[in-house]
Amino acid sequence: MRPFAMTFPDISADLKAAMPGLRGRLMENQPLAELTWFRVGGPAQVLFMPEDEADLAYFLARLPDQIPVTVIGLGSNLIVRDDGVPGVVIRLGRGFNAVEIEPGERVRAGAAVPDLKVARAAQEAGISGLAFLRGIPGAIGGALRMNGGAYGRETKDALVEARAVDRQGRIHALRNADMGYTYRHCGVPAGYIFTEALYQGERGDPAVIAAEMDKITESREATQPIKSRTGGSTFKNPPGQKAWQLIDAAGCRGLKVGDAQVSEMHCNFLINLGAATAADIETLGETVRKRVRETSGVALDWEIKRIGVIK
Repeated sequence: MRPFAMTFPDISADLKAAMPGLRGRLMENQPLAELTWFRVGGPAQVLFMPEDEADLAYFLARLPDQIPVTVIGLGSNLIVRDDGVPGVVIRLGRGFNAVEIEPGERVRAGAAVPDLKVARAAQEAGISGLAFLRGIPGAIGGALRMNGGAYGRETKDALVEARAVDRQGRIHALRNADMGYTYRHCGVPAGYIFTEALYQGERGDPAVIAAEMDKITESREATQPIKSRTGGSTFKNPPGQKAWQLIDAAGCRGLKVGDAQVSEMHCNFLINLGAATAADIETLGETVRKRVRETSGVALDWEIKRIGVIK
């Protein structure tokens, strides 16, 4: 990983002056690489970590419209480009990290809660139907935004409602039907920042649910390079097809650009062998897309989110 290549003008002092009631942390030119699973990328011009939903709404209501906003979660499905991200990057933290069991086999979780933690809380409470979250390497906010799923279920199958704050600082309660879910896609406007989710499960046996989660864990460990610096599934599965099979057929298994490599274990995963840049990883992904298009005629769509300055 190389040091980031640029420094942005400091706008944090002006933002703080305009927001005397702000309780969260504003940090200028904050490195983001260590917040991503790939461990690559440049800084955020400003990184904001709100205290809670009200603090986030206060901030957005007073943020000038011309300043772009980018939201990141656990960084598991993310490439931050080498020259960083202009504007404000928002990362939800402790104020969005609660999990609560509610009557009627329901689970309420903040957007910063790891998916695994929600799956475990449901299992311990004897609530079935949420074990699939064990297979998603991210947080609830990301699962809401992309209809995250694994092992036969996805977010739309379990979500009752979600809460979000829009770019003007208004808070919204969104029912499942309002989410506009399709495969790995959410129809809610991009400017909405999810803060909370309410899931519906069914009464189940904790031991049976635990066994289901163990099976998911074993499957992931046997088939995915989860101990590498990776970003999870790189491309969406085209209708009726598997992205990894198309990539393999195109001869891309093990392909390298710099220190970025297509995983030998699962070729829909890209990995950082140690010294890759974000440009190496993104170039490798585009090379894979080109070869798949040439060999099969299929245009793969990125599942990994890519943010920041494009050179």
